[in-house]
Amino acid sequence: MHINRRHTRVATIVVAVTLLSAVSPLLADGQGGGKPRKLHVTKECSEYTGAAGAFCTITSSNLGLILVGSTVTYDQAAGIPAFGLDSNVVLDAGNGNRAMGRCTLDATTGTGLCTFGDGTGQFAGFHARVDVSYLGGADFAWDGTYSFSAD
Repeated sequence: MHINRRHTRVATIVVAVTLLSAVSPLLADGQGGGKPRKLHVTKECSEYTGAAGAFCTITSSNLGLILVGSTVTYDQAAGIPAFGLDSNVVLDAGNGNRAMGRCTLDATTGTGLCTFGDGTGQFAGFHARVDVSYLGGADFAWDGTYSFSAD
């Protein structure tokens, strides 16, 4: 059987371009490399009641996977411990795309820390560490880094 080298090269190029086009959106959002990238998110918490299951809504994000309108739900009630909030959280971007983590917030300063260790859907392998800051009104910011681990 005779193998045409020209056809083999063309097929190899087509496969490479197809794989690159599939992976490039992931690389653009910082996925796939494990290299930490800057993360900036704002959220508004006017509907946050302090009860277990209360949530805030994302209003902006520099990471395309964290869509405006995504929610951050807090599993534990505020005030436990008495200084503010220490709760497991779920960042839900819809369609099964969720990141799981933990947030601690000092109620007197409005500052805190959130860490995320994994997720489902497009958040599989997601890791983030963000400082929480109070912006005024019902608005807060997350500033830190994120990465995706290869599974």
